[in-house]
Amino acid sequence: MNLMIVEDEPRLRSALAHNMPWEEHGIEVVGAVPNGREALKLAERKRVDIALVDIQMPEMDGLALIGNLRRQQDRSRMKIIILSGHDNFEYARNGIEFGVMKYLLKPAGEGDILSAVLSAANELREDMKQWQTGAELRQKWTEHLPHLQNSFFQHWVGGKYARWEVLARGADVQVDVTDGTQAAAAVVDIDPVPEDSPRFGSGDIPLLQFSLLCLAKELLTRPGCWVCGDAQGRVLLVFLFEPGDDPNDAMLRIHDAVDKLLFHTKEVLKLTASAGICSGTGDIGDLHLLYEQACRALQERIVYGQGIAIPYREQERRERRVRIGSGGEQTLAIALETADEQKALEALIVLWNEGYDRAETSDEALESVLHLQSLFVRIIQKQGWMVKDVVRDDIVYFQNVKLLGSKDQTWSLLVRTVRHICDYMQSQRKKTSHQVVKQILNIVERELDQEMTLHTVADRLYVNPSYLSRLFKQEMGVPFSAYVLERKMERAKAALLEGGKVYDAARRTGYRDVSYFTKVFRKYWGVTPGEMKP
Repeated sequence: MNLMIVEDEPRLRSALAHNMPWEEHGIEVVGAVPNGREALKLAERKRVDIALVDIQMPEMDGLALIGNLRRQQDRSRMKIIILSGHDNFEYARNGIEFGVMKYLLKPAGEGDILSAVLSAANELREDMKQWQTGAELRQKWTEHLPHLQNSFFQHWVGGKYARWEVLARGADVQVDVTDGTQAAAAVVDIDPVPEDSPRFGSGDIPLLQFSLLCLAKELLTRPGCWVCGDAQGRVLLVFLFEPGDDPNDAMLRIHDAVDKLLFHTKEVLKLTASAGICSGTGDIGDLHLLYEQACRALQERIVYGQGIAIPYREQERRERRVRIGSGGEQTLAIALETADEQKALEALIVLWNEGYDRAETSDEALESVLHLQSLFVRIIQKQGWMVKDVVRDDIVYFQNVKLLGSKDQTWSLLVRTVRHICDYMQSQRKKTSHQVVKQILNIVERELDQEMTLHTVADRLYVNPSYLSRLFKQEMGVPFSAYVLERKMERAKAALLEGGKVYDAARRTGYRDVSYFTKVFRKYWGVTPGEMKP
């Protein structure tokens, strides 16, 4: 700690500076001066933590010095001890007003002076510790303020704050909201990435949304416009206007800001984004309703297309115009159940034109998508399958159709679903075919010693003989009869090579007529059974 001594009496000044054990207690005397004027000059050159000051001095007395020191911002934490020969109440009162921590009367003992200075040093250390802790808290607060503001707006637009909470919490996070403030909202989002995009995939959407947020903060952050992210990762723009601002002018400013962001998104990110804008300004207590309007307006890009700002318009209730013909549904169902992908896609185009293409609102468009999805679900469940096993990653769109953000994205989903169902249908049939053929092979191996025909095996498996014949040849590459003959002749050959008689070989392969067996054996192997010796 640095100590400055201000005393006009030379001997006392020298004794205070040189005869006290300051160094033993970590105190360094940075100067001993005779008056307030020189003390001010010294304080400008040196860091002074503690000042031991006399009251009555020439040129500038102690109280004037203390007043000058206190008026300097960087001296506000300096500890000051008065050492005076005057027991004057007015001096003491003025000292208290200036924040003097101790008033000692001359002749004060060295122990009292040392104790007062050491107490001042301890208080200063504690003050510095508290100041450092406060500074760190302020720094952390400043660092976390953007996150706190983002959370505040998310809760606000989510309707989680009452009106009085908006005012109170807004002040806490340095958002200037007053009782008469008017608010508006817009929501901006990156448009769905095309499936054939060489640069980005659907998994890059969070990164692209973050890039859009950064661009929005760079372009639009200004008084009255707050940029943050909403719960879905989209850019949330909250506009705050003074009570006297014209609502029409306010909405023009909002549209200009949003158009600016959409333009720069296309120029900088080389992608399109769309925006939904609420119908107008409103009270701060209604911001959650304005946000809902903006979200619903953004959803309309599924009808109006991408890369545009869409204002909210209240939709009149009217008779539903989207109708899908039952004939097209039946055609699609049959095509899917037979795994005929080409016919299924042709039927899908017909249903798409009848439903989605005629939709005038996003609700009508999504209604037609839901209708087609329900058809897909019925076909899948009819087979006893789980929808998620068939459509795989696209299950999220079946669980929440509102995730679809564009016409192209919706069409791609439906086409993928048709292909998923056809592929799954074929794979399951192949798996079933394997099981049937395996059963046939087991029957053949077990019953080679008996007469066997395709019809008898088909009856036992409860399948059509023609279907069984086609299935077996498709899986094994040879007709059923040829395969059975091959297995019988192989077994007969093995029996003869083991030393068996011709009669035994015929019996073990299901031939009751030995002459007929001999004829078949010779035709197959080119030699008679008797010539097939071990």
